[in-house]
Amino acid sequence: MVNEFKFPDVGEGITEGKIQQWRVRPGDAVKEDQIIADIETDKAVVEMPAPVTGKVLEIRIPQGGIVKVGEVLVVIGGEDGEVEEKTPGATEAQVPLDKGMTEELPERKIEMGRGAVAMPGIRKRAKEMGLDIEDIKATGHHGQVTKEDLEKERIEEPGSAKGPKVRLSYDLYGHIEHIPYEGVRAVIGKKLSESKFKAPHAVAMEEADISELWSLRQQLKEYSIEKGAKLSVLAFAVGAVVKALKKHPFLNAFFDEGNKDIVLKKYYNIGIAVDSPDGLKVPVIKKAEIKGIFEVQKEINDLAKKAREKKIDLMDMQGSSFSISNYGSIAGIYGVPIINLGDVAILGLGRARDLPRVINGEIIPRKIVGLSVSFDHRVVDGAEVARFLNTLKGYLENPVLIIID
Repeated sequence: MVNEFKFPDVGEGITEGKIQQWRVRPGDAVKEDQIIADIETDKAVVEMPAPVTGKVLEIRIPQGGIVKVGEVLVVIGGEDGEVEEKTPGATEAQVPLDKGMTEELPERKIEMGRGAVAMPGIRKRAKEMGLDIEDIKATGHHGQVTKEDLEKERIEEPGSAKGPKVRLSYDLYGHIEHIPYEGVRAVIGKKLSESKFKAPHAVAMEEADISELWSLRQQLKEYSIEKGAKLSVLAFAVGAVVKALKKHPFLNAFFDEGNKDIVLKKYYNIGIAVDSPDGLKVPVIKKAEIKGIFEVQKEINDLAKKAREKKIDLMDMQGSSFSISNYGSIAGIYGVPIINLGDVAILGLGRARDLPRVINGEIIPRKIVGLSVSFDHRVVDGAEVARFLNTLKGYLENPVLIIID
């Protein structure tokens, strides 16, 4: 029998994925649960297993292509020998995969019009760009018009109702490059826009003197090596945030618009914003309230590594109750982070700097870090966030209180 394997609904509002890599080719024999493709979503890279044992008859979505939830990814014939391979018709042709070919795999079908050979998605994109696909020089395998061919094409349509459509490699001031806004970057933009414009953001700022914390880190340096996790300011911040949230529960919440409820969470799952090559990701430290500071540090290191290597599991990206954006690890004193969708607040942690401060009438150099909290003004007001910041500051300035019960 023939099995059409569709891209499943993996939850968390994910509606599409990008085929990062096919691990099989048409004609390959596969076993049930064998990983056949790596599919990149806005959350993580998902390893997609084969649903049955059999033979790969057809790959419907090419490497680098976008698949929607419910769309057929691959067609696999069963082991019973009742396999009927489809024969292309007059307007449908299957493209064999050349040896050594790695970037483009067989598409769902090729449409043949007056002369151009192109995938449905390519035709749609050409139409959106105002291009006549029949006039485009094809460079793809078997005479296909490719996405790159569209990007290279420049046209101008005088007299169009919308005016001339021009796609140039230069403007009045010099050369330019067009980079499609799609895939993970587009999904990140959509999520952040939804959070920013749905939840009325407000921001409160404070600074903390972390000189004692800095000193404690140095004192624990040798012990940290033994524990296999060099302590960072971020690990202390996670511990301080958990303790502060326990005293200010409305920042550890979710606003349920449908039921008009403020849902206070009794667990403390702290999201950590990670700058990965393919965009911002927010892995989550689950149940941070029951973990020691070294365990938190190890988890930060592990999750950040997985996120950057695109090996993180979807479950590691879900369930946050509060988040931290540690932009100070790169640069920045203060910032205005956007709330992670579903949370009520996020802490922005700035760079620690040596600054002069007046203590008992004397100017003394101290290690200072900037704190910024963006919050959903529907749930909490500025006064409560200011109290939260004061509590958080107290723990950061007295770090022993963070590591003891």
